[in-house]
Amino acid sequence: MFSNHYSVELVADMLSTSKSTVNSWIRKKTIKTIKPNGKTFIQKSELKKFDKLSFLFSKDKYKKPKPKKKWTVVELFAGSGGLALGFEKAGLKCLFANDIDRDSCETLKKNRPKWNILHKDIHKISDGEFKKLKGADVVSGGFPCQAFSYAGKKLGFKDTRGTLFYEFARAVKIIKPRICLAENVRGLISHDGGKTLKTIINIMEEIGYKVIAPQVCQSIFYEVPQKRERLFLIGIKKGSGLKFNYPNKISEPYTVKDALKKGRLYKTNVPNSEYQKYTKRKQQIMRKVPPGGNWNDLPEKMKKEYMKGSLHLGGGKTGIARRLSWDEPSLTLTTAPAMKQTERAHPKEDRPLSVREYARIQTFPDNWMFSGNLNSRYKQIGNAVPVNLAKYIGYEIIRSLNRY
Repeated sequence: MFSNHYSVELVADMLSTSKSTVNSWIRKKTIKTIKPNGKTFIQKSELKKFDKLSFLFSKDKYKKPKPKKKWTVVELFAGSGGLALGFEKAGLKCLFANDIDRDSCETLKKNRPKWNILHKDIHKISDGEFKKLKGADVVSGGFPCQAFSYAGKKLGFKDTRGTLFYEFARAVKIIKPRICLAENVRGLISHDGGKTLKTIINIMEEIGYKVIAPQVCQSIFYEVPQKRERLFLIGIKKGSGLKFNYPNKISEPYTVKDALKKGRLYKTNVPNSEYQKYTKRKQQIMRKVPPGGNWNDLPEKMKKEYMKGSLHLGGGKTGIARRLSWDEPSLTLTTAPAMKQTERAHPKEDRPLSVREYARIQTFPDNWMFSGNLNSRYKQIGNAVPVNLAKYIGYEIIRSLNRY
């Protein structure tokens, strides 16, 4: 069963607002709270006041489309396959996947030996190689965001040469898919005062694609037990007559318990796997942090020891010595679970999350194996698009293509 009440922090995340804003509503009694065990919670019924969360009370079920034919995808910057696997689960066929990282490509080859995987720097993929992929219905990829140089330039397609976005656009221009999809971090919206995103949209228009208004999708609403946001840009080939709608919010938030224990998401408890080790002293320190807590919960003497010079610096620093809570979604995973500023400790055990725990929070299946050393595996998983989020984006791509 889903919860009938939510923490203040989770409600803030669900509404894309700050915790202090929600607390101000509580003080003004705009929303009512309950306090089991002394902790403040907001009852689900109170969320009826917010149109943004009306889906929580809807009885309509999401209708999953079935592909009318084998719609194909070319995946660039594929990483360890979060986006590609999600698309496959939706019903799209991977025609080609590329990444510069050897371990990521080995991961893809290990799990999908029949896929056409190319381990190569995208700058070195020739126009001729891309021409062989003509006929693909979709080109997708999460290109790393690089700063563009604006001085004295008109910001056209050729002006972005040398950036990874240019390589993505080059592939789209040659392959001419019906739909192209770029995903990135939310920060792309404000990167360089919004100029970078505007340039990207202008160039997509220049090479023949109408860009649907970019949208930030919150993973917590798509069967992902993680507070992760991804920005999606969808381009529709001009003259194709296609339309695309982003998926409506699908589910209430899933929790770390859903990820690691048998239940709604997985049929078994998470399997044992390797994890980074704490030093003996750090283990002693983390033992003092309760589920959902952080360095603020440490005894005063231990705070000073662990925080050192940063103790009196500004900012909440809530990622430091952070232990996850069973009953909340995970914080956004990073490329390493034991980095001091972005700690991701197990809810109960005094250690960082393991590789398989990381993978489950990103909604990879347990049989999806990752190549490379421990640090590489964490990095691959931490950089991935959550599989279930990608699946729902894939469903909407299929719904769009089915109208062709």
